[in-house]
Amino acid sequence: MLRPVPLPDIRHILEYSEPLWNELRGQRLFITGGTGFFGIWLLEALRAANERLGSCISATVLSRDPPAFAARAPLLANQAGLQWCHGDVRSFTFPQARYDHIIHAATESSATLNERQPDLMLDTIVSGTKRVLEFAAARGIKSLLLISSGAVYGRQPTHLSKIPESFAGGPYVNSPYSAYGEGKRMAELLCTIEGKAQGIETKIARCFTFVGPHLPLDVHFAAGNFLRDAIAGRPIIVKGDGTPCRGYMHPADLVVWLLTILVNGQDNRPYNVGSDEALSIAELAFRIASLAGGNHPVEIRGLSTSQAAQRYVPQTDRANHELGRRIEIGIDQALQRTIKWLREAAA
Repeated sequence: MLRPVPLPDIRHILEYSEPLWNELRGQRLFITGGTGFFGIWLLEALRAANERLGSCISATVLSRDPPAFAARAPLLANQAGLQWCHGDVRSFTFPQARYDHIIHAATESSATLNERQPDLMLDTIVSGTKRVLEFAAARGIKSLLLISSGAVYGRQPTHLSKIPESFAGGPYVNSPYSAYGEGKRMAELLCTIEGKAQGIETKIARCFTFVGPHLPLDVHFAAGNFLRDAIAGRPIIVKGDGTPCRGYMHPADLVVWLLTILVNGQDNRPYNVGSDEALSIAELAFRIASLAGGNHPVEIRGLSTSQAAQRYVPQTDRANHELGRRIEIGIDQALQRTIKWLREAAA
């Protein structure tokens, strides 16, 4: 059974986003990817806004298996004002209802799918975005938020400590592992083309790295793996040399930033979404070990190299200066909140 996010996180979202929910009051949303990590947080926030702020926002969520999600998360799946559209993002039947906004969050990052079936990854992102844009045009929906990714930039150059939205890099096209990043680039381009042709206002959120409740603990996310080991009382294993750097954002801040971009972001202007506070993978492991208590050992199993450390850290000046958004939950607080939530689940 899917546990609800902690109440302090809900209060945080509402504190920093109440004016945004007021802007959306009484409107209808169509959401793809509503059962993934991002989607769960968006649905939690929607439920809280309707129950606590009286926002009266209704939403339709596209899912390949609504009954399975309802079994895992009955409070979210059966909340008032929520409907379900059964289908694949690449081929779903268009609902007949009127909608004010689309949040297109389908196709989360999946290292396994990107490695084993890169053609399926690419097709899901590109064909899914085409279908969503066709839906928007057919129903006259004039606002779409695309959840894109920092992967569109490709590998971060060593001379850049943070990636700005103006960086014109890209994934290495001769590698099948670039399917996710290249797919997101294509999704952005499709939104630009169709947005201009159909009069659809497209907002773009390029999302980076996150840590918080509901982050998968058993896939390719290092933070999730480290948290899993710490909660289980096992040594925290760093498979590489620990030098790659990331910036970690709590999903409560993520929701606030996404809502801000949806409501106040400029048309066809990408915004980086993430933390610009860089932390190496090794530093993250030791930080989790310390905050979890219990004297967890950290084992770094990869051999150090002379190459510059890989970085995946956004510059967030656009969100900071144009939208007035900052990181409100720092990395230590994000980890503490997550550890507490995981321990309560294990108790």
